[in-house]
Amino acid sequence: MGGAVIALFAGSLTDWRGRKECIFTSALITIIGGVIQGAAQNIGMFIAGRFIVGLGLGLAQVSTPTLVAETAPVEWRGFALGLYYAFWGVGTLIASGVCYGTQNMESTWAWRIPSLLQAFPALCCVIILLFIPESPRWLVSRGRHEEALEVLAIANSGGDISSPIVQVQFKEIEDTLRWEKERELSMLQALNQPANRRRLLITTKFSIIVMLPGTNIVTFYFGDMLSSAGIEDPATQLQINVILTSWTLVIAVVASFFADKMGRKMLCALSLSTGIVTLYALAGLTAKCGTSGYQPGVYGTIAMIFLYNASYAWGITPLTVLYPPEVLSFDIRAVGMGIYTFSTKLCGLFVTMVVPFGLNAIGWKMYIVNGSEDILMVLFVLVFWFETRGLTLEEVDQVFDGVKHSEVPDLEAVKEGRIVDLEGVDPGSVTHQQVELGDKKA
Repeated sequence: MGGAVIALFAGSLTDWRGRKECIFTSALITIIGGVIQGAAQNIGMFIAGRFIVGLGLGLAQVSTPTLVAETAPVEWRGFALGLYYAFWGVGTLIASGVCYGTQNMESTWAWRIPSLLQAFPALCCVIILLFIPESPRWLVSRGRHEEALEVLAIANSGGDISSPIVQVQFKEIEDTLRWEKERELSMLQALNQPANRRRLLITTKFSIIVMLPGTNIVTFYFGDMLSSAGIEDPATQLQINVILTSWTLVIAVVASFFADKMGRKMLCALSLSTGIVTLYALAGLTAKCGTSGYQPGVYGTIAMIFLYNASYAWGITPLTVLYPPEVLSFDIRAVGMGIYTFSTKLCGLFVTMVVPFGLNAIGWKMYIVNGSEDILMVLFVLVFWFETRGLTLEEVDQVFDGVKHSEVPDLEAVKEGRIVDLEGVDPGSVTHQQVELGDKKA
């Protein structure tokens, strides 16, 4: 709930104060929430701490992917944003390990320790932010062109501001933001543009793909799933959970390295399709062997849970905060990420409030319901998604708008040496003379 509330304002705040400052603020809020939660004297204080932690996380989930998407070079964007969400698994692994380690501890400290530990990663974030640049696109929007050029140069050419790659990107960003500004649209008008409505349709529906394909049944109700499979000992459940979390983290990190090897559209569709198969298999094995005590069947059930997590971690995890900021144009990127975060939190709330009743009422049949729902998700991806791999964020705008808002050549053409830029490289007002070279190198 805390994350959902802050998401309504996080986009505007990120546009106003900047991506970096909002990440810093989110870390401070998380530290405060963790301390309150760890020092709680009653359940009300504990819940208040949880709500404040949610505020911090919600603000981070809007500002951080926006900063990374707008700063990382095209060839590293998939890896950087894939790794960003993969490392949520680090927190999950720490949580699983702490739960296992404190299972026999006095109940008061069993929840105080993990609560206080929440503040440590946030403190590390504050320190790391001292060495992180602001988004070059946000800097251009504020007229801070020299700073933006410096960031682009560091990220793309080892600090060489005169590099054609840097100059093309800078001009592309400058032209696109000028075009958006000259339209003089309010935020509501910008959100209501036909191309932006499609962007928002994709991002809000992606919240469902991220939160409701079945992964949160595993995350939130793993103990219930193991119980229905015949494994009821809490210590054994915790051990399996730690192993599962480690497995998922390794898969997600490895997947980040390969996020750009396959198109976003195909990656998502294949990940969901594999998940459908494993959910159906999980349902069948749980129905057949869950209460039979048949050991191979129980192991098979656990294997399906591991395979489902692998299918999700390989495809959906890297895309979770990669695809939304790619498809959102600059004028609605932060606000759109706020809407995306809000709808994601609501989907999480839906899982929390609905799935327990479903598992209690129909048991393993919930896996079939979830798997069948995933078929609709695959169809949506195949019909409505656009491919964004290998494109700058401004080139993605061309895919949605049908026209590029800058006359500079595409970045890929410059990198391949098919176009040479030799004139007008003044950082203040860049103009380009484009010359086609065929097979020759620039």
